[in-house]
Amino acid sequence: MKLKNLEMALEKLDTFERPRADLEQYQTPAPVAARLLFHALMQGDIEDRSVLDLGCGTGVLACGAALLGAARVTGLDLDAGAIQVAEANAARCGVTATFITGDVNDQTLPLDGPFDTVIMNPPFGAQQKYADRPFIDRALREGTVIYGIFNKGSLPFIQSYCEGRATIESVVAAAFPIKKTFAFHKERIREIPVEIVLLRRIEA
Repeated sequence: MKLKNLEMALEKLDTFERPRADLEQYQTPAPVAARLLFHALMQGDIEDRSVLDLGCGTGVLACGAALLGAARVTGLDLDAGAIQVAEANAARCGVTATFITGDVNDQTLPLDGPFDTVIMNPPFGAQQKYADRPFIDRALREGTVIYGIFNKGSLPFIQSYCEGRATIESVVAAAFPIKKTFAFHKERIREIPVEIVLLRRIEA
């Protein structure tokens, strides 16, 4: 599947029915999701690999990974409603993925890991400071390589936070358009500069 075809497939997926501001529920834009997934594919981290989508929301990244030939795809999200949409999206794409409702902080929650690759669009921390940290922590426990979408300018924090646990291998710049979703949004669309960061866990 070509990049443009993947992007077009992801554009057709359903979004959140009732998005929650406290969870920063924004659909991962198809162009950003496709760019992350193709970057991972070119690194050999998607096809025939086990993939975990942390904070999967409506399953955009998970479905994309499955479309690109991942051997096994699991998605985790706190919102049961979003999980239902993700399951419907996977069926629409004609792919198989396992979606689990649960908290990324719940260490007792079985995810059938470890995984080769973790993909994620964690909260940017606009509503809750440091909201991305539990996602980074869980990703480093579950996967060997991690592809995450972060606010531009987050690299010094990521490098410091992951010191001794992971190294940054690459960074890809992108624009993340956020449509007016909540009452506090003033603009119809706001583009947020982001970076797709590839982390590799340091093995003990």
